[in-house]
Amino acid sequence: MAKTYIFGHKNPDTDAIASAIIMADFEQQTGNSEAASYRLGEIGPETQFALDHFKVEAPELLNDNLADQNVILVDHNEFQQSADSIADATIQHVVDHHRISNFETAAPLYYRAEPVGCTATILYKMYKERGFEIKPEIAGLMISAIISDSLLFKSPTCTEEDVQTAEALKAIANVDLESYGLDMLKAGASTTDKSISDILSMDAKSFNMGDYSTHIGQVNTVDIDEVFARQEELTKAMLETSANEKYDLFVLVVTDIINSDSKILVVGPETDKVGKAFNVELENNTAFLPGVVSRKKQVVPQITEALNEVV
Repeated sequence: MAKTYIFGHKNPDTDAIASAIIMADFEQQTGNSEAASYRLGEIGPETQFALDHFKVEAPELLNDNLADQNVILVDHNEFQQSADSIADATIQHVVDHHRISNFETAAPLYYRAEPVGCTATILYKMYKERGFEIKPEIAGLMISAIISDSLLFKSPTCTEEDVQTAEALKAIANVDLESYGLDMLKAGASTTDKSISDILSMDAKSFNMGDYSTHIGQVNTVDIDEVFARQEELTKAMLETSANEKYDLFVLVVTDIINSDSKILVVGPETDKVGKAFNVELENNTAFLPGVVSRKKQVVPQITEALNEVV
C-alpha cells in the first residue's frame, strides 16, 4: 500500500496538528496502515502543552517532495497555505471547516467541509459514523483542538456541535474542560520569551482576496500591551516580510483570550481599507476591535469585502 501523507496548514495551530494525528488514526482504523501524520511548521507552546498532557508525539516535519504522492489535507484547502509541492500531489481527501478557495484537483476526491468551529469536530462525527474507537489520547486532542479554535467556546465560530462534541469527549479524555482549557490557552499566551519572528509566524495564513495578496497573523495573549510594547520591531519585520513575499497587506491580530477583544497592527499600501473593513480609524497603523476574536469569521470576510469594494 502506498504511503499517505496527512497534514494541516503551514504555521500550524493546535487544530492543524491535532487533526493530522487524529486523521492518521482514523485512516489506520480503515485499514490504511501507511497513513502517517506530518506538520508544516514548528509546534507552538499551546499545542505542545496538549501533546505533553496526553502523551502524544508530535508529527514529523514534512520535507518530502509530494509529486505523485497520496495526501490528505486537514484544517485547510487553500494551496498557498499548504505544502510547497501540493499542486503535484494526489489529494485523496480533505476535511476542513474553512472557506474553499484556490483549490482544484485533477481527479475526484472525498471532500468534507462543514461550517463548525473546528476540524476535530468533523473528525469526531466521522469516528461515530464508522463506529471507530476513540482512544483517550485521541479524545484529548479533539478537545484541545476545539478549545483552541473556539477560545474555550467564546469565539463566534463556535457552534453547538463543537460544545456537544467536547462534552461527549471529556469523560474519555478524563479532563475538566474549563480548567484544562484555561491551562492550555495560557500555555500559549505569553509572548515575552518569543522572538518577533515567532510572534508573526506562530499562527499566520496567506489569503488571495481578489487582486490582493493578504497575510494575516494572529497571536493569543493575556496582555495586549505586552505585544504592542514591541510595535516598532513588529512593524519593521512585517514590512520586510511584505516586501519579500509581495503582500499587499500584512495584518497582525493580537487577541486577548480573557476579555475576548483584539487589537490589530497593519502595514501595506491598502492600510486604509482595513480601517473601512472595521469602520474604525487606524492610529499609528493600529486599531482596537472590541469583541473580535475570530480571524475566520470576524477578520477575513470583512477585509475581503473592503478590498473588493468598487469605488
